[in-house]
Amino acid sequence: MPLKRTHTCGELRASHVGLPVTLCGWVHSSRDHGGVIFIDLRDRYGKTQVVFNPTHCQAAHDAAERFRSEWVIAVHGTVRHRPEGMVNPKMATGEIEVMVDEVDLLNEAATPPFEIDDTIDVASETRLRYRYLDLRRPARQRALVFRSDCFRVIRSYFAERRFVDVETPLLTKSTPEGARDYLVPSRVNPGSFYALPQSPQLFKQILMIAGLDRYVQIAKCLRDEDLRADRQPEFTQLDVEMSFIDEEDIYRLIDGLMSEIMEKTVGRKIETPIRRLTYQQAMDRYGTDKPDLRFGLEFVDIADIAAASQFRVFSETIKGGGQVRGFNAKGGAKYTRSQLDRELPEWLAQFGAKGLAWIKVQPPDSTRQEAVVGGGSVPRAEQEKTRGAEAPPTAGPNPQLVSSIVKFFSPEQQAELAKRMGAEAGDLLVFIAGTPPVVAASLDELRRRMARDLGLIPPDAFAFCWVTDFPLFEWNAEEKRPDPRHHPFTSPRPQDLPFLEERPLEVLARAYDIVLNGTEIGGGSIRIHRSDVQQRVFRLLNIGDDEARMKFGFLLDALAYGAPPHGGIALGLDRIVMLLLGLDSIREVIAFPKTQRALDLMSGAPSPVSEKQLAELGIRVVV
Repeated sequence: MPLKRTHTCGELRASHVGLPVTLCGWVHSSRDHGGVIFIDLRDRYGKTQVVFNPTHCQAAHDAAERFRSEWVIAVHGTVRHRPEGMVNPKMATGEIEVMVDEVDLLNEAATPPFEIDDTIDVASETRLRYRYLDLRRPARQRALVFRSDCFRVIRSYFAERRFVDVETPLLTKSTPEGARDYLVPSRVNPGSFYALPQSPQLFKQILMIAGLDRYVQIAKCLRDEDLRADRQPEFTQLDVEMSFIDEEDIYRLIDGLMSEIMEKTVGRKIETPIRRLTYQQAMDRYGTDKPDLRFGLEFVDIADIAAASQFRVFSETIKGGGQVRGFNAKGGAKYTRSQLDRELPEWLAQFGAKGLAWIKVQPPDSTRQEAVVGGGSVPRAEQEKTRGAEAPPTAGPNPQLVSSIVKFFSPEQQAELAKRMGAEAGDLLVFIAGTPPVVAASLDELRRRMARDLGLIPPDAFAFCWVTDFPLFEWNAEEKRPDPRHHPFTSPRPQDLPFLEERPLEVLARAYDIVLNGTEIGGGSIRIHRSDVQQRVFRLLNIGDDEARMKFGFLLDALAYGAPPHGGIALGLDRIVMLLLGLDSIREVIAFPKTQRALDLMSGAPSPVSEKQLAELGIRVVV
């Protein structure tokens, strides 16, 4: 009779000594010590050392001599203490071992292309091609178990609050939502196509109109877009919608959810209510609508000092309507001239910055002389003139500012600059001049990089924030019209409705994002529930009545039948799990992810199909 598992390979402890047990799993490693064979047997719960001694059971020992890595076996034996001096504190089961009385070989295995070990570095493509082996590695299994734990917490949280879990269709109508749709041809309706859902957005609004005032779904979403570390063609989001609510209801609900997830999965408490920033505050202080709040380095606007200075790069930028902003990289004086003059300016160029101006901060009594140049923001001719020059020490107790650009600022301006930037000895003040978008993007990237370089990001820190009051529209310069910043169903603030048509770019949305450690993990809005307001927004977007009817007819019809005020949010669950586990890519928390070219290397998808299948669909492939 086949052996049947009684315990897992991560379960046995000293308290089990003397107990007869049966373990099943994979041969992780095998060692022959003087005729006695020791095997680490592995399953997803851990590893247990099992012992094959010929003096105890010759048949089991003879069988074990053949076993190789990743063979599947079952062993029956008795738990015993490991001999003195042989305890392995690195293993949870390291105090015990199992003396084998009987063994079954359940399956042989080919030699794997890589070791099933977290410490072995394996090329990404190899891991994805042999995903079934990669998923045997403990780190990959822990990620999937953690993901499952998160989902269980989420479902319980919403069930306790009387949300209805509704599955929305996977075959739906193609609608413009910001990314390309995956299209599915209809065999029974030749020439017509379904679209796989980019999100359940329209359907959850329909559910609100249908009277299901609290909807939730862990939904699969699909978008045919270019990929990166935190994107996949198919991903999982938590989709939530509620009726008769306002923004505060959403904030409270999700604050509570995040608190519950953190406490029940990583054992951490977070402060609620979660901090809130308006979109404008986030842009002014951090240059991005997804700020990383684990560290400081907030931006400082020095437009007034820059405009009054003799440093033409700054003063002319302000005169031309641009910005001069910077931040204090605490402890950043350790950067070398080579890094500040060449490496960083060249790297910043990809974000549009024309250079980097910088000032090192030294103690007031410093007599150290340092020939420095203030980075790529200084025109080359001006750099040459000032190369090797240095500003005299600032008088009084103020810290000494050292840079070629300091001499263009009066002592009073230097003192104000140091005060405003919170300058202390050992700091580095960095500045970028340019148009607002360039300054924001460049300083945001520089802030993140310097925080990493200088070790300013606390390990295992989690910093949440809400970003609110987004602009409803952004300007499409190519088509000379406004585009929706989120989607065309986002409600304007009621107080902005009177000037919706006259000043659309000043209208703020009832939209909000939630951010964790500098990554957007969710976003949503209060929706438009009135047909007249929806039609006004469509007209601003140059969506005529016929086009609106064709694309969104079923929603417009539904809005005419008594739609309640409603709103919701969608959270990217893959991103949340990734961040809580401290990983760099959502591929590590998805069981069967795609490559950056949207390929499934394990199954070979996508792949050509037969001419017969294409003919049934009325499709001819042209490459």
